[in-house]
Amino acid sequence: MPRDTLTIIDDRTGREYVVPVEDNAVRAADLAAIRERPDGPGLLSYDPDLHHTAICRSRVCHVDGEGGTLHYRGYPVEDLAAGGTFLETAYLIVKGELPTVERQRVWEHNIKHHTMLHENVRKAMQGFRYDAPPMSILLGTISILSAFYPDARNVEDIECRRIQTRRLIGKVPTIAAFAHRQSCGLPYVYPDNDLSYAGNFLSMMFKMTELEFRPNPVIERALDVLFILYADLAQNCATAAVRVAGSSNADPYAVVAAAAAAMSGPGHGGRSEQVMRMLREIGTVDRVPAFLRGLSEVHRFVPGLGHRLYRRRDPRADVLRPVADAVYAEVGEPELLPIAREIERVLADDETWLEAGIFPNVDFHAALVFDAMGIPAPMFPVLHAIPRVVSWMAQWAELVTDPAHSAVLSRQVYEGEPPRRYVPIEDRVSEGADETELRSPL
Repeated sequence: MPRDTLTIIDDRTGREYVVPVEDNAVRAADLAAIRERPDGPGLLSYDPDLHHTAICRSRVCHVDGEGGTLHYRGYPVEDLAAGGTFLETAYLIVKGELPTVERQRVWEHNIKHHTMLHENVRKAMQGFRYDAPPMSILLGTISILSAFYPDARNVEDIECRRIQTRRLIGKVPTIAAFAHRQSCGLPYVYPDNDLSYAGNFLSMMFKMTELEFRPNPVIERALDVLFILYADLAQNCATAAVRVAGSSNADPYAVVAAAAAAMSGPGHGGRSEQVMRMLREIGTVDRVPAFLRGLSEVHRFVPGLGHRLYRRRDPRADVLRPVADAVYAEVGEPELLPIAREIERVLADDETWLEAGIFPNVDFHAALVFDAMGIPAPMFPVLHAIPRVVSWMAQWAELVTDPAHSAVLSRQVYEGEPPRRYVPIEDRVSEGADETELRSPL
């Protein structure tokens, strides 16, 4: 009769070990009991990108890569995007349940109460160079909030956690919009709490001399849907940074800054920005076949096509496609859209692309929607971070309230030099190697 165990025979020693299997996982500590000699080190699992390692138990988000689904607290992302708003989804992710009308009213009031920045924070932002990347400004500014809210260090107090969560969800769009205005040499636009969450962000981004900014409702709704789609994706690179940084009980501003730093790279939050670069490099529709042939021949990963988690479809892309069409009908098609549509057409005409895991993902469409909205490409990673703050805070709260958590102490497979004797500098003899031949990558 099947048992929920894994039997391991160590061929080095001939010993047999029976390891419990729970939720399709084995505990690394059980592997550590496997030793070649009684006083030797325990067995380690080697997983450089943690792709095959569960670092936590979580109730927030579930991704089924084979089935092509994404659920926030059990709800399909398609349903949340179709019937809800981002702040409603944010409440679900943070609190665990969808809000009632009254709770949603109070929640929105609490978030909007924290949209303003301390004037000294604004002045600090003005110290960044005009050409500083907006994502760098965002993560740098988030980190200095620790100095303005020292009470945030009391991470074990639930009311303190709630206040910091509201502050971050409220303030990050303001910081993001200020970062954009800084790069354009434009004066900052203060929040307008009479607008929706997405509408207020658009106002802070694009308001000029008009007395009252009224966002285009099609653009406003599209941005709200994008925020919903990017709100969470389980234990990705940035979320893992939340759990690593938060494991030491660092305050949430330091934790979210660490997550934003992880997201800033082209291999994560910068992927939609890379999509625009890819489309520009292709240049014209007639060059699409050659581009795809090259992709097939070298089997290289490119931003916007395929996904490390999803095998055959990205459910967020399916949601975004009609939203994107509505945006283009309202404000006009972006210049690079014909190239993108030709890529889609070619991929759809041949099932082998899908079998190879090559399909347009959410970043592919999001890049073009952001571009149609008039948002510059360097701001794309920032727009990924704004909604993701919600899940970062939910994951952080799970972490700090888990009685089993402690500061992360990861292991390594050491392959460096064996113990060596120190030689005083005057007695060292060069062996002819210059600095470029040293064994360090620096």
